[in-house]
Amino acid sequence: MHQGTATEYGVVRTFGQADFQFSTFGGTSSLGVAGSVSTAAVQGQLNNDTAGNGYVAVEFAFVQFAGFTFGKSASAYATPWHGYPGNNTSFLVGGYDSVTGINNIQYTWQFGNGVSATLGIDDSSANNFNRTQIINAIGGAAGGSIGFTGACTSFITGEGCAYGGTSVPDFVGNIRVDQAWGLFQLSGAIHDDHAGYFATANLAGSQFVGGLSQAGAINFGHPDDKYGGAVMAALQIKNIPTGAGDDIKMSGSWSLGASKYVLGTSSPDPSSFAIYKGTRLAMGVTTDSIYSGANAAIGNPVTQQQLTRGWGFNGAFNHNWDPYWSTSLFGGIARLSYNATAKAIWCNSYLLGGTSGITAASVAGVTNCDPGFTISEIGLVTRWTPVKNLTFSAEVLYAYLKTNMAGTVVATPSSALPLATTAYTYGSNGTTSLNLRVQRNF
Repeated sequence: MHQGTATEYGVVRTFGQADFQFSTFGGTSSLGVAGSVSTAAVQGQLNNDTAGNGYVAVEFAFVQFAGFTFGKSASAYATPWHGYPGNNTSFLVGGYDSVTGINNIQYTWQFGNGVSATLGIDDSSANNFNRTQIINAIGGAAGGSIGFTGACTSFITGEGCAYGGTSVPDFVGNIRVDQAWGLFQLSGAIHDDHAGYFATANLAGSQFVGGLSQAGAINFGHPDDKYGGAVMAALQIKNIPTGAGDDIKMSGSWSLGASKYVLGTSSPDPSSFAIYKGTRLAMGVTTDSIYSGANAAIGNPVTQQQLTRGWGFNGAFNHNWDPYWSTSLFGGIARLSYNATAKAIWCNSYLLGGTSGITAASVAGVTNCDPGFTISEIGLVTRWTPVKNLTFSAEVLYAYLKTNMAGTVVATPSSALPLATTAYTYGSNGTTSLNLRVQRNF
């Protein structure tokens, strides 16, 4: 829905966009892992995928007036093509994506000749990437919970694990040149990493009681806030000699304590990546920071936040064969890495029984413990548009996860690792997917 009204201050523009969707995410698993409809789906936290149901999502709803934008719109950090330089998939890594909207206020200066600058204030909770839970539990070999899990549980709905709620918004901006030859954009973001209190598992009721009181320990409170952020350079080249309407789009990003800006997609943020093939397992942990309370049982001292470092790149070459057929070759790559202190905190907990997307019965065979990883993707999509606003497309995507972990782990059966309790060997893995789509625009 779009509406514009001319005024003495310029055009007042209002825009709204919503999705209607139905899938099978909330239904009983074909593997028999879930015995009934997901409770989270019934509560509206996932798709309500029972017969006759589904969901409606509001993507954009904003007002523009005299250079200002108010409401739920694209972030000023994002490129005009978001996470879609030429792909259909919403899982492309290597850049930032706010195509489903983010609550913000922004102002744009137009300098003429296609040159502009925008400053914005974004809802930081939308950019709080799922973190590890706090690594300071009582257990380990003593028999309690390590307090680390790949499936985040947060005491504030919608927040990543161990985030202490929203206290400072993200400050974002860009400088853009948009002309007939193409587009060039520099973007920046400042992100506040505001941690929750030290606790065993960051569950409701374990915070705001003066910190966590452990056996033989004191109340620790919580670590200090740390500011991170991201920068991005993006380029689009039009009118290339391969054909009318062809173009190249690309962007490169770097982040510190703000991993969503290099790894984020329009799909829900994963707390970890894992690809298994037989008994070969690739894994990587996605966080903004790692920190710890004192726990002598697993060798973790009190630490401040150790911000996660990341970089990413994605892009596409888009070619029109004729007015009806087009093809895009696209790809992306992203890497997250951890400093020595962060690796020590995570590994001290993991090697004594913590989990990261898997339930480990034994980790005695791990020879190199490092939650960092690199994920890369390459894909090809071909589209047929027989009539205006009706497009049939087929897309193939290959993803490769390079894990920094080495050795073996004995894992118990789960939806991620359905085999009977057995030894998995850490190693890099890839997977291929096919997406078929019919799209009708109105």
